[in-house]
Amino acid sequence: MTHTRFEIELMNEFKEMQRLPVLLATAFGMIFFLVAWDLLADWSSGVDAAHVAVESLVLGISGIAMIALLRDVFRQRQSLNRLARTLDRAREESTRWRNRYRETLAGLGQAIQEQFHRWNLSAAEAEIGLMLLKGLSLKEIAQARGTGERTVREQARAVYQKAGLANRAALSAFFLEDLLLPEEPGPD
Repeated sequence: MTHTRFEIELMNEFKEMQRLPVLLATAFGMIFFLVAWDLLADWSSGVDAAHVAVESLVLGISGIAMIALLRDVFRQRQSLNRLARTLDRAREESTRWRNRYRETLAGLGQAIQEQFHRWNLSAAEAEIGLMLLKGLSLKEIAQARGTGERTVREQARAVYQKAGLANRAALSAFFLEDLLLPEEPGPD
């Protein structure tokens, strides 16, 4: 399954976040093995018990820290894998739905564009209108378009004003109202 740019950035961010715990676990693992080696050497040399006790404590702490960090990394990877599977299932369902209703969606898309034209929306306003209908936040629209959130807010207001609608909910309702009519009861 192909991944969007956002998903790739998210995965890279996740890998970056895991780098430090893995490095720390590696460092604690090295400390663990070096102290264990030193402890064995000290034990056979007859070093006093207090020194052996301190090294044993360091050995235990480093081992516990290494295991705890590796466990957390493992859990994070499991969580990421679950999220990826959920995303893949949602994508597959979306694809099936889109394929099933392709003609309907094309007609709806055309009808929306025609209505935007009747409202005399500029190309930018029409793009904003579509993104609003898709449910993107103003911040997400600004990021996607490479503009400021204030600019998007003003363009959204222009869409609502030209359409004679109060807000985003009214814009969505304008297009969805007729799609969600109750089914006509059939003959008994």
